[in-house]
Amino acid sequence: MLNTRTAPGGSARGDAALWTALAVATGYGFRDAGSASLALDLLLPLAVLAVAVPWSRRRPGAAVVLVNGLCAVGLADTSTPGNAQVLSLAALSCLLGARVAAARRPLLVLAGCAAVDLATCAVLRAQPVWWFYALTVLPAALLLPWLAGRHWRGRRQLVREGWRLARGLEERQHLVAERARLTERAEIASDMHDSLGHALSLVALRAGALELSPDLTERDRADLADLRGTIADAVEQVRETVAVLRDPPGRDTGAGLPVNDTVEDLLSRAVASGVPVRWERRGVSPPLSCLVERGMYRVVQEALTNATKHAPDCSISVRITHEPDRTRVSVVNALPSAGGPAHASAGPAGGVGRGLVGLQERVTVLGGSLWTGPGRGGFTVTAVLPHQPTAARTGTPVPGPMTAPGTAAPGPMAAPGTPIGIQGPALPSETARRPDPGVVPDPLSGKVPAPGVVAAPDPDTARGAALPASAERLASVRSDARRRSALAFVAPVVAAVFFVPSAVHLAWQLTTSVLPPSRFDELATGRPRAELAPLLPARAYSYPSDHARSVSRPPGARCEFYRSGRDLLAEVDLYRLCWSGDTLLTKDTVPASRS
Repeated sequence: MLNTRTAPGGSARGDAALWTALAVATGYGFRDAGSASLALDLLLPLAVLAVAVPWSRRRPGAAVVLVNGLCAVGLADTSTPGNAQVLSLAALSCLLGARVAAARRPLLVLAGCAAVDLATCAVLRAQPVWWFYALTVLPAALLLPWLAGRHWRGRRQLVREGWRLARGLEERQHLVAERARLTERAEIASDMHDSLGHALSLVALRAGALELSPDLTERDRADLADLRGTIADAVEQVRETVAVLRDPPGRDTGAGLPVNDTVEDLLSRAVASGVPVRWERRGVSPPLSCLVERGMYRVVQEALTNATKHAPDCSISVRITHEPDRTRVSVVNALPSAGGPAHASAGPAGGVGRGLVGLQERVTVLGGSLWTGPGRGGFTVTAVLPHQPTAARTGTPVPGPMTAPGTAAPGPMAAPGTPIGIQGPALPSETARRPDPGVVPDPLSGKVPAPGVVAAPDPDTARGAALPASAERLASVRSDARRRSALAFVAPVVAAVFFVPSAVHLAWQLTTSVLPPSRFDELATGRPRAELAPLLPARAYSYPSDHARSVSRPPGARCEFYRSGRDLLAEVDLYRLCWSGDTLLTKDTVPASRS
């Protein structure tokens, strides 16, 4: 039988309240029945309801079958087929629709109950009124409440799925805000690496230069050496912190905080710190975008930082060349000699520093390209930047292998003139690359649209994953609710098409074959039919019982039956008129208890 799971809380109280309501209806029907049996018409229904109501939670189909059995027992009543259990049948049928999601097995249960009712009428050879009751009232008590229960279940499920989707969207909003906050932290950490790492490298270089001063004592030189080592450790810690906070390589994370210094200011500070830097600018300086200016600054800053860290005793050459449509920035530091300091040729921990990776991402976003590797005159870092950022294209820059100045790059990417980045998207403004906490990224792609730009849907996303799983579930629940609502309205119409015409025809036959007792008393035997026709109903009753037909009649007489009342559901006395030709021969009454 059908099974369903329900929450235990409040189930006992709900079952008790339902049983009480159905018991009151049963008691009211028993009181109106008059000479009804106490055991069969009151105690038995109450006991069956005491079992069926709790079953309606886990076995609602079995509960409907039990109560339908009470209605089938009512069909054996000789006075009327109707009893109060039809209300119980409707209530449990409604619970069946509300507690079982599937439709196939409940429909089989309802069809089986209707078949049992009709079979009971056939076995008992019931009167037409009983057939009318079994064909209209009982199917309506089974089907219509079940449809109402299914509609109720669909509405509740729709509300639950809507709230579940709302909670999911709220959680996703929190995750998006948290992700934007973490991205902002990573960008701030990256900018700290670019700015603070460069400043610490210059401090370390100046401390190393002070070690060579002849005016210092050995203790001062030892203190300066410790200071330089501490600063170097701080730089490494900054790099490690940035590596932890930043997203994996290949993700565009923005350009950091604004830079107010110019390249000339940066180089002047380096010279003042004792860094052997020579620099020159060729060509007429064109009006450059602030993004390109910042990119040039970061290229020179990162190259100087790496050179002063890995080859502090080597000269550095910086050249900025302005061409008609682009600017080339080249930083070359001489390779350390074989007898140079041991740390001069040591690359960054892990083989690839985050500084060059972030620099490549920055240059690629601007629509430029970056080369790094040993070349003529030393280790070279060359960036080619457009004067204005190019239009954004889909795609994410893919970082290539990096090498630190003073070390040979493994693989073919270390060859001079080999690009380590690919041309990628450039955004129209710096704010377009930094997530705004007030801007919610697209929940499907995770991308933040640029200000003033409406993000177009991704074709692959539209084809493969048009909606999140929660939205698809909500759409499915809405579709089921609409289907149940349509079925709840269509099913009664379909049932009416089949049952209403026969029910109306039967009711018409029953009501037009009624002979009122006053007119029956006016009928006089021995009178011709023509004189008695005004007192007779339009037609005779066509469905007398077999017992009424078996009552003895005068030889050769033709008998007709008429109903004595208009009650459609209650059995009434039958009047029998026997005719000999067109003359009324006899008239008698067949009591209802015997008909």
